[in-house]
Amino acid sequence: MTIGQRILYILRTVIKYVSLLLVTIISLLPMVSTVITAFKTEVEYASTNVMTLPQSWTYLDNFITAWKDANMGLAFRNTLIIMIFVLFGSIMFGTMLAYILSRFDFRGNGLIRNLFLFATLIPGIATQVTVYQIMYSMKLINTLYGYIILMMGTDVISIYIFIQFFENIPKSLDESAIVDGSSYFGVFFKILFPLLKPAIITSMILKGVSTYNEYYMSNLYLQDKSKWVTVSTSLYTFTGPYGSQYNYICAGVLITMLPALIIFILCQKQIYSGLTQGAVKG
Repeated sequence: MTIGQRILYILRTVIKYVSLLLVTIISLLPMVSTVITAFKTEVEYASTNVMTLPQSWTYLDNFITAWKDANMGLAFRNTLIIMIFVLFGSIMFGTMLAYILSRFDFRGNGLIRNLFLFATLIPGIATQVTVYQIMYSMKLINTLYGYIILMMGTDVISIYIFIQFFENIPKSLDESAIVDGSSYFGVFFKILFPLLKPAIITSMILKGVSTYNEYYMSNLYLQDKSKWVTVSTSLYTFTGPYGSQYNYICAGVLITMLPALIIFILCQKQIYSGLTQGAVKG
């Protein structure tokens, strides 16, 4: 290796690691400022900048106030109920639809796939007027079950993940089971559905994260915040026309992050397995 090549190699290495360090700092900065602000008193928050460390890391009044005033106990309960039904419904509908589209040849199969693909090009906000009118006419606004039905719609990405997995499972399994007297429901639930575990985990991660963080529709359709508050809408208790109490908001953000962090730590092996297999399958 010549001197010029060595210098070029060192320069590329330095640029690479400096870039990675810069991206890491930019990514972690909001999180660090959130943690710092969550432990500040109101006086500290008003008199210092966001990166000034708090005087005491044992000041927990912000967390207590955020939990009580934002009614976060009720918010977690409602969010848990929503996620259980939404994940179950979306997984069942998505896998069944993918099973039909991948295993049965019928007129319009390709059209249905293309329509799902076309639906991804339509901004969700563009359909909200029509969706709201439908929800209003069916008296589903300001009801938990109405919001669950609305959120239960299967994601197009999940459908294509399931279809991709089905297409990599040989149809000889279906045929053998049918010859042995099994029905199509038996083939699906007893043979194919258990093989979809990596795809199901991937879909649950994508759907679960979007449902847990969803704010726009929960704020629009769950209008009675005294009963139907969710984790995402509870954080807006401390916002108002005269300013926002970010010390309480940051404390609430850390509280809402704890369940996701615990689940990730306990299930990281399954999560990584599902994401990697879901990404490379096929």
